[in-house]
Amino acid sequence: MKIAFSPCPNDTFVFHAWVHGLIPGAPALDVSYADIDITNHWAAEDRQHDILKISYAALPWVLDEYALLPCGGALGRGCGPLVLTADHLTDGSAPVGPASLSGRRVAVPSERSTAYLLFRLWAAQNVPGGLGEIVVLPFDQIMPAVRDGKIDAGLVIHEARFTYPSYGLKLMTDLGSWWETDTGLPIPLGAIVARRSLDLAQISAWARASVEYAWKHPEASRQYVLEHAQEMDPAVADAHIKLYVNSFTADLGADGYGAITALLTRAADEGLVPRVDPALLRLP
Repeated sequence: MKIAFSPCPNDTFVFHAWVHGLIPGAPALDVSYADIDITNHWAAEDRQHDILKISYAALPWVLDEYALLPCGGALGRGCGPLVLTADHLTDGSAPVGPASLSGRRVAVPSERSTAYLLFRLWAAQNVPGGLGEIVVLPFDQIMPAVRDGKIDAGLVIHEARFTYPSYGLKLMTDLGSWWETDTGLPIPLGAIVARRSLDLAQISAWARASVEYAWKHPEASRQYVLEHAQEMDPAVADAHIKLYVNSFTADLGADGYGAITALLTRAADEGLVPRVDPALLRLP
């Protein structure tokens, strides 16, 4: 069975047991590791994988072929994307207001990412005159580009929330905090989808079993996680897993589905994504 997910610690932690044949009855996995912008493209255009980790923001373009699984993904609280700036957009001690982004070049990890949707929804309320050029960069290149003045601001995800001070960058806004304050709901980040022609209930059970194995045996995946974590400090990898692998990873539940529906409805109202029938978000 062909699967694609990122090399980030939360994904390798979640799927370690299944990838290594530790889930009874689960088929062997042929794994492709790729950044979320690439997996979003594969799901929408390539369609060669049976299971993928994609952005929730990419769901509207893939729900004809792929179904959202109720487990294995990333939602949560206190784990949202950050908008970062460098000194040239600050007064030297604290970030200036969001209005300073008007007409500026901003780097984002994907135009079909939850981070980008949250950013555009936030900017519609907070950046008079609108943004300037949006530049898509791999997420690990965004902070250096902002630091070096190649980009005016950067939208960052993953472990960047732990490491951005080391680049000399300043936090303009935490989009997760904004979303949670505005809606009371968790932040829907990464979704696990599987081809609708497959046994979705069984795939969900195997994915959930892999999550539960990871929690019961947290040290078992450590070497695998660090091998794929792009030379990440082990303490940062642990913090990353603790933040992004939570109760929503085991089961979306009412709040999870509510958050996904709210995000996609708001984004459709702004013309950012095609409108989705909420019934398509549930397993058939």
